[in-house]
Amino acid sequence: MSASDAVLTQILVQLQDLQKSQQVLSAKVDSILTPGSPRPHTNGFPTPGRETPSALPMIDPHASPSASIPALSSSLPSTLGSPSRGDQALPSEKERERALFPSRVILTTYPDQHGIKPYPLVWGAEDPKVRGPVICSRLVPSIKHRNAIGAHSGSYSIYRALAIALGTLSPTHKPDYSLTEPPVPVPPVPAWFDPGKIVSFDPWGHLVPQIFRDEVEGKGLDIRPSIAVTKAHIKLSELDEAARKGEIPVDNKIVIKSRPLLNEDRTESSADPGIELVTSKAAVEPVWYLPGVADRFGISESLLRRALFEDTGGMYPELITRPDVKVFLPPIGGLTVYIFGPPEYMRDETKELTLRVHDECNGSDVFGSDICTCKPYLTFAIEECVRCAQRGGVGVVVYFRKEGRALGEVTKYLVYNLRKRGGDSADKYFKSTELIAGVKDMRFQALMPDILHWLGITKIDNMVSMSDMKYNAIVQSGITIRKRYDLPDHLIPPDSRVEIDAKIAAGYFTSGKQITQADLAKTVGRTWEEADH
Repeated sequence: MSASDAVLTQILVQLQDLQKSQQVLSAKVDSILTPGSPRPHTNGFPTPGRETPSALPMIDPHASPSASIPALSSSLPSTLGSPSRGDQALPSEKERERALFPSRVILTTYPDQHGIKPYPLVWGAEDPKVRGPVICSRLVPSIKHRNAIGAHSGSYSIYRALAIALGTLSPTHKPDYSLTEPPVPVPPVPAWFDPGKIVSFDPWGHLVPQIFRDEVEGKGLDIRPSIAVTKAHIKLSELDEAARKGEIPVDNKIVIKSRPLLNEDRTESSADPGIELVTSKAAVEPVWYLPGVADRFGISESLLRRALFEDTGGMYPELITRPDVKVFLPPIGGLTVYIFGPPEYMRDETKELTLRVHDECNGSDVFGSDICTCKPYLTFAIEECVRCAQRGGVGVVVYFRKEGRALGEVTKYLVYNLRKRGGDSADKYFKSTELIAGVKDMRFQALMPDILHWLGITKIDNMVSMSDMKYNAIVQSGITIRKRYDLPDHLIPPDSRVEIDAKIAAGYFTSGKQITQADLAKTVGRTWEEADH
């Protein structure tokens, strides 16, 4: 053995001894800081990171974070999956915490950290294998290969964390994606291979289990789909009424008759059951390619990262420490696409296409509030999409989770209170929102056209919208709009006239009369007193 080898061997032995001492000391410190806490191996349950030194593998002191995280599948007790407190053999809260998480908190990582090797990801690559999977998991097999910041499922990732903390979900649960492939094909189109066309979600997200099967099964990487495509029937009372009036004929392809209604005694009712719409739909979670998002908004990537870090309470420090990681899964809502007619027609420029891009409004869309035109717009657009499909074309409704112009429902209701107490006139409409939120709209439609490019849409024959922001964003992205039209006047609820007139005066599209600023003071909404009866 050479002198250098001998020195290295001596250093390794000293490091191993130091590691053993550190583990023993850590266990003693824990027992002091947590009086009465069980010692390691209490009730036969070894605490990860706290086993006797001989049971632990020797770890490089400069190793990656994953080196300190034992395999949870072998360390979690079988009782951990239940939050029940009735069995005395259940581990303590401290034991459960140690079983779930490593002994040290990993706040962030760095590009040059030993063991950190992000899985290659080339946004916009034509070959999905070259593009690479999106990996954001902190589980042992994946943590050192992470090439994305954040977590799957958007805002629902918080509920996943809660389920893990309560013991109702194992953090190492491996989903079974067999039989979940899309029943409706959404094949690649040229826009998928342009890194600037789709930057707000993963265009390959619905094909992940099929494309990256080897990486999941062979390498054990935690790679999940971020898009799901399925088929369904839609039933709305407004559409039933339209069918009864003969405005939507039953064709037994797109519009079908509902099954007979039942009486209380389970016999068939003679009442008209109405209709159902056959639709294909896709749910899409946000996956942001940060350089592309920054470019879309005309700001620097560093400014975008800093703003995201600061205004999420410092939730994602790797936005700052990992400039080499370019993908971020933000904790926001996604979108849903509803397709009426053959989906392949979206990619065929010879077919007529009708579109509605709709931003969520729970109060109106679901509960029918008449202070805005959201539900009338949505139901009218669905009818228009169905008519287009029955003419031999295709209809598309895109539903974004941007409640209250992306200001949120709490802010929206506060604005309602201000409007109703301060005189609900159209000339104060946008100002009321600005007084509460500081801005009148935070939907920022620049990212919205991505979904249209994913679907292969290159032209729109009929756009049901009065929004200038949506129209401009779509046209500027390279998609032609041949015709646009707004909600017919007879469908506008009286109390939402304030909203409509204010938007027209602000420059929104209208097929009716123009409204000046002087006219706005004359448009007044219903007072609370009028509703209290």
